[in-house]
Amino acid sequence: MSDFKPPVEPNDGAPAVSVCLHVLKKRADFVRASNARRQGTAGIHLQARKRSAGEAEGIRVGFTCSKKVGNAVARNRAKRRLREVARLVLPHDGLDGWDYVLVGRKEVTATLPFDTLIADLRRALKKVHA
Repeated sequence: MSDFKPPVEPNDGAPAVSVCLHVLKKRADFVRASNARRQGTAGIHLQARKRSAGEAEGIRVGFTCSKKVGNAVARNRAKRRLREVARLVLPHDGLDGWDYVLVGRKEVTATLPFDTLIADLRRALKKVHA
């Protein structure tokens, strides 16, 4: 067989999470963030932790919604909105060397106007970094 590979078409859409953001996947990372700084707003609960010097660089972000948010459809919708808010806000307002966990709120994260959700995350970041 030949080694022919069809050309890859460029992706016109932006990635789900920005290139400069790394997604938290391990429970230990979420637990460390939950024991650090916290800031709640109407639409989002933010947990933030400054990593030590020996840990990875860049901005890392995680997303979580408990069953209190609703059924699987409601939780997934809330997490999609949190991912998009993080993609828009964290590259500009987040600090390098920090872990952020965005926690969805019951019945609010999925229904709040998107501009309000962005403003909530910006306000929470300012308070966490103050």
